[in-house]
Amino acid sequence: MGARRHQGVSKSHCHEYYPLEFVSSSNCEVIVSVCYCASGLNRFSQISLRTKDGVDRLHGRQDRRDQDREHSTIVDWLTPVDYAPQQNDFFSSRQAGTGEWLLNSNEYKKWINESSQTLFCPGIPGAGKTIMTSIVVDDLCTKFQPEVRVGIAYIYCNFRRQDEQKPVALLLSILKQLIQEQPSVSEKVKSLYDLHHRRRTRPSFHEVLTVLHTVITDYSRTFVVIDALDECQVLDGGRKQFLSELFYLQAKTGANLFVTSRLIPEIMSEFEQRSLSLEVRASPEDVRKYIDGHISQLPSCVRRSDDVQEEIRTKITAAVDGM
Repeated sequence: MGARRHQGVSKSHCHEYYPLEFVSSSNCEVIVSVCYCASGLNRFSQISLRTKDGVDRLHGRQDRRDQDREHSTIVDWLTPVDYAPQQNDFFSSRQAGTGEWLLNSNEYKKWINESSQTLFCPGIPGAGKTIMTSIVVDDLCTKFQPEVRVGIAYIYCNFRRQDEQKPVALLLSILKQLIQEQPSVSEKVKSLYDLHHRRRTRPSFHEVLTVLHTVITDYSRTFVVIDALDECQVLDGGRKQFLSELFYLQAKTGANLFVTSRLIPEIMSEFEQRSLSLEVRASPEDVRKYIDGHISQLPSCVRRSDDVQEEIRTKITAAVDGM
């Protein structure tokens, strides 16, 4: 039976692995049988390894789905507030090419290139502070978003949304934005969620501040952008408390702050001697770009005359005078 099963095997095959004096017909059949068994075991081992790899990959994908689900649950639990739609609306409403004067200014370059810097940009109502904020956010995201070690968070204050803009709510918004781009949630954040989710309570201001400090230190650099600080809640000293804690976080972590506000002495005094300052004004270049972007909407007699168009640009730019 063995001879028939291994009919195609000769002694020469055995000579490759065993001494000549050891090889005989009976020995060769035994050796060949062993070789066939070893070959079968090797194929079985390979199949087992491939099966194990496949199972491990399935488990890995399931673990990842579970982590993503947990990540999303915690992010949503922190706060339902999402400033991204506002950022998209504000930035899309700008005139293309405007705001370059701020991005090219020495103050902005120093702010973006050095840690622990504050750039305060006050301005009169209608000067374009919110649009400029959206331009800054877009510039930060363009420069740093692929870099996972750089955190970016922004807030658009609005006096109509006072409930969303208490100090603890604002800190939670910053925390949410800083962790939602991370691949996983830190243990500090998980512990905060587990503690309060189980009790059906909300974290205190101090708890959020402590966790936020830990999250910021995980980044190599962090940028926090606040638009319209003057519209932040002022009852019970809320705005002053929020700003004070932002400065505290900056001192401890080296985070960068960008803040806009109306020209309110109480707010402006908070930034004296501790920040770069650049007033937001409608620059002549931005006004002209805005007019150029809307020339096509004017009557045909204007569109056909370069002289009339230039006169319109000149007079409107002079009338705006930084507003």
